[in-house]
Formats: sequence, structure tokens, C-alpha cells
Amino acid sequence: MIRQFELVERLKTYDPSADEELLNRAYVFSMKAHGTQTRASGDPYFSHPLEVAGILTELRLDCYSIVTALLHDTVEDTLATIEEIEELFGPEIARLVDGVTKLSRLELQSEATRQAENFRKLVLAMSNDIRVLLVKLADRLHNMRTLEFVPIDKRKRVARETMEIYVPLAERMGMQGIKDELEDLAFAQLNTEARDSILSRLKFLHESSENAVSTIINELSEALTKSGINSQVMGREKTPYSIWQKMHKKNVAFEQLSDIMAFRIIVSTVPECYQALGVMHSNYLVIPGRFKDYISTPKPNKYQSLHTWLMGPLNHRIEMQIRTKDMNQISELGVAAHWQYKHDEEYHDGKQYAWLRGLLEILEQASGPEEFLEHTKLEMFQDQVFCFTPKGDLISLPKGSTSIDFAYEIHSAVGDRTVATKINGRQMPLRTILHNGDQVEIVTSKNQCPSPTWERFVVTGKARARIRKFVRSQQRQQFGELGKSMVHKAFIKEGIDFTDKNLSSVTHHFKHSHVEDLFAAVGQGVHTLKDVVVNTPGYVRKEDKNVNKFEEVLPIKEITKPSSKITHKTSLPIKGLIPGMALHFAGCCHPLPGDRIIGIVTTGSGVTIHTHDCEGVSSTIDPERILDLSWEDNLGAEERHVGRLKVIFFNKPGSLASMTTAISKQAANIVNLKVTHRTVEFWDLFVDVEVRNVEHLGVVQAALRAVPIINAVERI
Repeated sequence: MIRQFELVERLKTYDPSADEELLNRAYVFSMKAHGTQTRASGDPYFSHPLEVAGILTELRLDCYSIVTALLHDTVEDTLATIEEIEELFGPEIARLVDGVTKLSRLELQSEATRQAENFRKLVLAMSNDIRVLLVKLADRLHNMRTLEFVPIDKRKRVARETMEIYVPLAERMGMQGIKDELEDLAFAQLNTEARDSILSRLKFLHESSENAVSTIINELSEALTKSGINSQVMGREKTPYSIWQKMHKKNVAFEQLSDIMAFRIIVSTVPECYQALGVMHSNYLVIPGRFKDYISTPKPNKYQSLHTWLMGPLNHRIEMQIRTKDMNQISELGVAAHWQYKHDEEYHDGKQYAWLRGLLEILEQASGPEEFLEHTKLEMFQDQVFCFTPKGDLISLPKGSTSIDFAYEIHSAVGDRTVATKINGRQMPLRTILHNGDQVEIVTSKNQCPSPTWERFVVTGKARARIRKFVRSQQRQQFGELGKSMVHKAFIKEGIDFTDKNLSSVTHHFKHSHVEDLFAAVGQGVHTLKDVVVNTPGYVRKEDKNVNKFEEVLPIKEITKPSSKITHKTSLPIKGLIPGMALHFAGCCHPLPGDRIIGIVTTGSGVTIHTHDCEGVSSTIDPERILDLSWEDNLGAEERHVGRLKVIFFNKPGSLASMTTAISKQAANIVNLKVTHRTVEFWDLFVDVEVRNVEHLGVVQAALRAVPIINAVERI
């Protein structure tokens, strides 16, 4: 355990102006507060905050950070209060301690919810001062170092949380050393056998080629010296977890990995980085497609380096990293390297970091802690691609991102209004995956709004959270209008006054804050009309009344499910429905104008329109949820609906062209084709066709039957 004078000496070595008296007071206060408390290992509990403070001195952090580390558990685990901390150590330290204090006392329902809520509050705290996260990372690192003393089930949980949350956060902070150690300690708990196997193979590799590393370093140093470049060359072995990851990613055995060692060249200036790169490429064979320039395009965590792969000395495939001394320091210490022992608030404000601003924006859009944690994992766990705006601004995105992700990265309003995209000057589908170096131009329209279908192909948590928020708000409005109409009809039928007093009473009974929440819950199917009516003060039970049946003929409007556009001005041509109800057409029967139809009110989906004889409608469904509907008599010629046909045709050259031509000649449009069965002689297809009504679909079927290559046509 570090002694008091040792901690002071460590801080004084890099910050001679540090407040020694403040540090000593914090040391004594924490030691007295924790008193006789012990850890699972049997050590005095005070050893933990002391070791956390020691880790932060290795990062050369300021005096306030060290004091916060000493005090970070006093509020939760002792009788000390935030007010007492503020009185003794000042408001800034009190704010930092409050931000770092563990949140395990939260009365939440599940472990997953508790983890998500803790992480949400951590993000809010570190957005005000990034030192909160630095202390938290040091706290987690020491806990991981002593994890063997806690029960096995807790070990697994803590290790998994470390891998899912704290490792990506350390990486985003650019703190490679802490990231690697956290990763390896978690890996040791989550997959002990795999780690031990890799360590034993590494040991064998060292014994069999102990001179290879020194030989490679000497030869590389000699080549650089001959070219007049003053440099330092070192070898760095990859961690067991990074080796394990590479084995899984490439699906290869340990023996097939060629870059277990990475060699690093440290020079003085940026021009020397590129000179050293030229020397390496002129002296050794370059492995194609493996060069990366993170100096001209730094990673989001400010990491800069040149990466190249060579067939180097001794005919070894080696990974080479070339960087300056400053770049190397930033690589190891991350954000701590930018403002060590500085007291300027500009360096502490977490909002200066783009990745943290992105997390805060996700926090605003997410419906709850669990969704926030889900989107944040998406945001943090991806490799990066670098794309450019037409003006040349660099946008970094996770690998697999699309133009929609790009648009939301620029600004949420741009993402919401996106209608088209041009990639490298060529118009492309919005779902097109972006690659390094792509120039992306986003075309917007003030009349556009997010489509629920976008969620299927976006990969950033920011985009997904924004899309989900929009869909939730639209569906809530529609469910609310539907529920209000249903309750109103039910009240009229039962002779109950539709008054604020009655509505407020039943709203209070169901524990909703507002009557709009009650309407939305009814429209979504959370509450039945029977429950609402019988719990209304104006309801009088009559023996001859059957309260189990509440039949309504309710109006309806279009919902975006999955690709139709939300509109508040035009209603669908269906009798018995009013604007405001969420609606989509069933994919099992594809109802068309002219079919007899029914509506099924379903929880979370509004009303689904089926044909009256659809086999997909369960015979056990509650009759209360079945609406008797019909199409309007005068339908506009511009209205189009999708019908599905099953087509079997002879497998001959030109058959598919003949089929599509026959459909287009009938003024119908194919929106989807799916091959369900294929042999040498026949193809079976499902063809989704946009038509005006069921008669129009019949004309299309007749036209197809007239084509010689068509064997059979039937409606699905």
C-alpha cells in the first residue's frame, strides 16, 4: 500500500505547485472515514482509494483528480456527506466526488437496468468534467486487478461489464495502456482456458525465437540511421485478447498469425514519420492493402500514427507503426496527455469531445436507460471509416455505416430531412454502405421525415435513437387519437358523460399522469375498454347489460408501417374509420380494394387490415378487437395497393422478361420478386404487384396466363 509521503512525492515530481496540504487532508479524512472497513481480500478498505490515486499519478493527473480518487468512496461507503466534502475541500472536488460516487443503491428492477442507469448517469457526469471518467477508469482498473477475491458469479458480471462499457470508453479516451490491461483482466475471467492457451503458445514462441526480435530491431535501426533519421525502434507484443480477437476475425489458428509482434518507430517530427515510411518501403517488400495513415486522418480519440505491413528482416511479416514522441504519448495516455496537471476548465469540459457529445445526443433521444446502453454499445464497438462532405470536412463513422448514418452525424435535422444521397458524385440508394475516402452529398427536403425502414440498415446508435424517437412520437399521437375515439364511443354507448371529471378519475385509477397517456394506452391495447368503463365513476352496472362487448366502427389513418409515409391531410379510402388511428395492411393476405376486409386492433401496432377470410387471423382472437370495415365506393385512380401473386413459369431464356413485360403492359408495377423454388424446368416466384384494386389484379393474372411461358398464376 502506498504511504502518504510517497503519494505526495509522486505528484510533486510532475506538478511542483500541487497543494500538498490539500492532499494530506484528503488522505487523513479518507483513512479515518473508512476506519476498520475491509475489502474482500482482507486488506483495509482504504487501500483501494489509495491505489486508485496511485494509478492517476502514473497518468500525471492534477491534484484535484488525486484528491477525488482518495475521497471517491467516502460518500457511499461511510457516514461522510457531499455537503461535508464541499465544506472541507471546496465545491469543485465535491462535484467531482459526487460524479464518481457509485450508484449501486438505486432501487431498480434488474441488474441490466441498474447497469444501464449507472452508465447513463456516468455519461452525464463526465460531460461536465472528463476527470470523472478518468477517476472511474482507475477505480475499475484496481477493482479488476483484485477481482480474484470476489465470488465467481460476481467476477463474470463485473468482467462482462468491463468489456462492454469501460474498455470501449478507455479506447475512446485514447488510453491504450488502460484499455489493454482492462481487456486482458476481463478476458482472464470470461475465457480463462483460451487466455492460458495463448499465453503458453507465446511462451513457446519466445523460447524458439528469442533472438529474432532483437535482430529485427537492430536491422530496422541500421536502415534508418543510414538514411540520416534519428529514431528509436522497439517491439511490442500483442495482448492475449487482441490475438484471440484476430484469430476469430480471420478464422485462423495461432500458428497462422504473422503479426504477433508490432514494431514501433519513434521519431521527432511529422516529416520524419513519412521519411521513415519511405525508408521502410524502399528496403522491404510492402504487403498490399495494409497501409493506414492516421496522421492525416486521426482517429476520433486523437490517435495518430502511420501503420504499414512489411515482409521485413528474417523474412518475417511484421506490423510497423511510425509516430512522433508526442503521438506516442497521446497513444498511451489519451486525453490525459493533453492537459496533465492543468487547471484550465477548457481541458476538463467533456463537451469538447465529439464522441461524448454524440453519447449525450443519444441520451436525449433514447426512451430509457436500457435503450441508451444498447445504442451506446453500437456507437462504441465499431471500427471506423472516414468519409468527406462536399466541402472536404472529415466525418468518421463506424464500419458498415450508410448515408443515413452520415447525415445524422452531420446533424440530427439533416438526418431527419434526408431524401437522397450522392456518393462520389453518383446518386446511390440510402442503404449503400460507405467506404474509406467516399465523398458523400446529402440531399434534403423540408417535407421529408424519418422512415421506420431506415432502422433496418443504420449502424450508429445516434441515428437509430433518433429514428426510434420519431416513430415513437408519431405512434403515440396516433394511438392517442385512436384511444380517445374508442373511449368516447364506449362512454356514449354506456350512457357515461365524456367529461374531464370522469376521465381524470379513470386516469388516476390506472396511474397515468395525463388523460392523453390513458388514451394512448387504450389505443395501443394496454387497457381494454371494459376496464376503462367499469372503473369510471359515471358507470352504473345493469343486470341486462353485457359489459364484455364494446363494438365500435372506428375511423383510421395511414401509419408508416413499414414504408408508407405519415400524413395528416389525406385519409385512406376505408369506410368506418377516422383520421388518427395507426394502420397497416397485413402481409399474410395483402388486402385490396374490392376485397371484404376486417380490422384487428393489436397491442403496439394499431389496426391491421386483413381480408375477411384470411387464414392468418386466429379464431381465438377477442371479438372486442375485431372491426368490421369496408372500402369506399369512389376510389381515386392514383391510389395503389400491393397484391401478391404466385407465378410458375418455364425456365427458358427470356422468360422473366416476358413476365415483367406482361405486367407492365397492364399499368401495374412490380415492387418485389422472390424466388421460392427453382429447378431445371420451372421457377416458382412470389411477385408483389402494385394495382388499383382486386379487379386490376385479376386483369394482370389474365394477362400472365396468356403468356406461353407461364405455367400457373394464383393470388396469395
